[in-house]
Amino acid sequence: MSKVKASLFGLAFGDALGAPTEFLSYEEILRRYGQRGPHDLPPRAMVTDDTQMTLAVADGLLSAMEEPPVTAERLEPRIRGRFLQWWSSDENDRAPGRTCMDACAGMAAGKPWWEATVAGSKGCGANMRVAPMGFAPGLTDDERAGAAQLQAALTHGHPTGLAAAELSAFAVRWLIDGLAVAELPEALRERCASQRTVYRGDWLGDQLWRQPMAESPERFIARGWDECRTALDGIEDAVRYIGPDVDPCSAAGAGWVAEEALATAVYCLLLFPDSPVDAIARGAASSGDSDSIASLAGGFAGAAHGEDAWPAEWYERIEYRAELDRLAKAWS
Repeated sequence: MSKVKASLFGLAFGDALGAPTEFLSYEEILRRYGQRGPHDLPPRAMVTDDTQMTLAVADGLLSAMEEPPVTAERLEPRIRGRFLQWWSSDENDRAPGRTCMDACAGMAAGKPWWEATVAGSKGCGANMRVAPMGFAPGLTDDERAGAAQLQAALTHGHPTGLAAAELSAFAVRWLIDGLAVAELPEALRERCASQRTVYRGDWLGDQLWRQPMAESPERFIARGWDECRTALDGIEDAVRYIGPDVDPCSAAGAGWVAEEALATAVYCLLLFPDSPVDAIARGAASSGDSDSIASLAGGFAGAAHGEDAWPAEWYERIEYRAELDRLAKAWS
């Protein structure tokens, strides 16, 4: 329970810490917060669409799990419904991503999700919300992978978004189960290799892969795994040779796209494997998509370290505290 709660709240803490820095230049971040970024939450810590959509995914998955096994037929309408509730909500005022908004508009207009999704988008919206697929107990690896990819595919139809979402979910699961932080990059690369030609048609259907330049479902999905593998290659060397005192986006990418958000979040975690607050502060002090990078890093760090990873008072300050606590208890 401690690790699930720490991961779920951790992603919200990272989101709230990175929200004020997302659209600042790196130089302005340094002037305001110092070399390693913001290290404390304000008295009322507000989150962005990253946490809001994570809550939507969590609610949808929790509903689908009431009658196991989890299948695409049970999961898709539930997550789609939560996404549309978020899309039309008055609280959807946190600079939401264009891809998510456009895809939700298409689904609201009655299009099936595979027509509404933005086929060319691999934005980090595909994986910044996927952590609940890592928390969920009792799923098989195939169910976890399919659910992670399906929630991504509802809005982001690019194969790299699908692969990055699966990797992000498995990173959370592995860390909860005790994988050492130092072993995470290689575990992710091995997943890229083993899944390279696995197209999950039972979850994604036979329409999504039929895009320009995709000769087969296997060729379609392989592109996503290859791009994720490329993003993850060399991040251990970057930790050694670039270090903690420069913009993390210079090591692993700006994070606007899914594979870079994953790689840069893992990089921040590797920089501070025993200091979760420093890891998310480093993600927040970046020139790219600071809230998503810090949110992913927070989910990973919490999964690795448990509830004591975060200052006790942060659990009281964070927006959506009651909903986060409810879902943490449900997953536990």
